[in-house]
Amino acid sequence: MLSSIRAQLTLWYVGVLGVVLIAFSVGAYMLLARSLYDRLDARLHSTLQAITAVVEHSVTGQAPDVQTVNRAIGDLRFPNQTIAVIDSSEHVVSKKTAPGGPPLRLPSSPLNSSQSIRFYELPESQPDADDSCRGVLQRVTNGSADDSYTVVVMESLERLEDQLDLLQDFLFIVVPLSLVLAGLGGWFLIRRSLAPVVTMSKNAQRISAENLDQRLSIANPYDELGRLAATFNALLGRLSDSFARQREFMADASHELRSPLSVIRTTSAVVLQREDRENSEYREALMIVDQEARRLTRIVEDMFMLARADAGHPTLQNTKFYLSELLGEVARGAAVLASRKGLHFEARLLSAETPFCGDEGLLRQMLWNLLDNAIRHTPAGGNVWIALESRDLKYIITVTDTGSGISPESQPHIFERFYRGDKARSRAETDSGSGAGLGLPLARWIAEVHHGGLELQRSDETGSSFVIFLPHA
Repeated sequence: MLSSIRAQLTLWYVGVLGVVLIAFSVGAYMLLARSLYDRLDARLHSTLQAITAVVEHSVTGQAPDVQTVNRAIGDLRFPNQTIAVIDSSEHVVSKKTAPGGPPLRLPSSPLNSSQSIRFYELPESQPDADDSCRGVLQRVTNGSADDSYTVVVMESLERLEDQLDLLQDFLFIVVPLSLVLAGLGGWFLIRRSLAPVVTMSKNAQRISAENLDQRLSIANPYDELGRLAATFNALLGRLSDSFARQREFMADASHELRSPLSVIRTTSAVVLQREDRENSEYREALMIVDQEARRLTRIVEDMFMLARADAGHPTLQNTKFYLSELLGEVARGAAVLASRKGLHFEARLLSAETPFCGDEGLLRQMLWNLLDNAIRHTPAGGNVWIALESRDLKYIITVTDTGSGISPESQPHIFERFYRGDKARSRAETDSGSGAGLGLPLARWIAEVHHGGLELQRSDETGSSFVIFLPHA
């Protein structure tokens, strides 16, 4: 039970409130005690001043006039106090105990040690004696130490202690009761506040890969729980899209893999139907099987590379080389393919050094994919060229052709896997292309993994132009 958030929040709430209430109670108790003691000391000091003045005016000769002191003290009205005048021999010269005043009790230290005002406090003489008191005394002299006398004023502490005990008992009852009520109220409020979380948890438990289209209900979209539910719904949307793409990828991959396998099986079955065939027929059949096997191998390799990219584990073999030299090598191979098809091929490369650090094999594959697409989709007599320039700390590679272009409705999808918008395009296989719709997605991933990018700059009836951006460093 203590492991639940509701219990933990309630305990934290009660604990913090308990600390605050205890600190407040202790502070209030100490403040009230200090105020009551200050008032008591003020009354004692006021009475002491009055009695001292009376005694000083009644001193005649070597000793104070006892009758005058008794008469003056008797005329004064100080409730709940005991007043005494004591000579240097510690004999009581005069004493008055008002109603509620404590019995006369003196401190154990000498009374005539100093002329300064001195407060003292005495506890109960016996348990339940109720004679605890607080007093003040001052020694007054008449020229010599032998003529000194001491004025003592006392007041009982019972009323003050009763008030403090009443406050203490009140706090001992109120603070625990407040914590209990706060705990019950906090438990109820937290349970009600977390009710949407419980509902979201139950709804989330019912969501699986088969019903990712379901969403959590949002009671208040503006509070924290509402934003949490909206975030979870967005996560479900991304998961649903990911699962949909995965299922689509599996379906497209199965379709693409089935085609070359079907051709291989059909060719093998036809050849094996008769035992007496010419060598040319076996050679033709093996050429078909080899061509389809190459296509199948390329599809599997591209799928494996994209799968590793999706898993976040791309394998790069970074080396230092010159980008212009790599483009020159790829351009020489592409010029041969273009001449076989009757195309004019041109490479516009930089004469300056173009140092670069990256995976040379992947970059070569990216360039081959783009050039292969340009050559395959450009009719005889057309032009294909590749250009390299350096601008704004970036290498810009442009691959342009004069083919039929890409339809406007297909342009937003050309970087999607297994997408082939123009069904009329040739699916004839070459050594550098699988025709499965993986070339452009793979080329874009290679550019991005090198911290660059690949974009379709333009495509219309005059041809297409793809641009690659690669950073210098």
